[in-house]
Amino acid sequence: MSDLEPTPTPVGEEIHLPGPSAQPVLVAVGITITLIGVTMGLLVLLSGLVLTVAVIIRWVADTRREMRALPEDLSSH
Repeated sequence: MSDLEPTPTPVGEEIHLPGPSAQPVLVAVGITITLIGVTMGLLVLLSGLVLTVAVIIRWVADTRREMRALPEDLSSH
């Protein structure tokens, strides 16, 4: 590098982005089925609720697993 070029700033904390997932779409579908079930009947309502709750539980578990995989001390980078 020449003296005229600015020195690059040190790299800060790494940005963590979650990978692609179908879980947000499945939650939306589950909520939609639940709302349709309000007018269609108990079976449709319950199946929408079961889908929504199951996907949310899985989503929270996946997020917890990802957070545990991150380094404890972020200053070590």
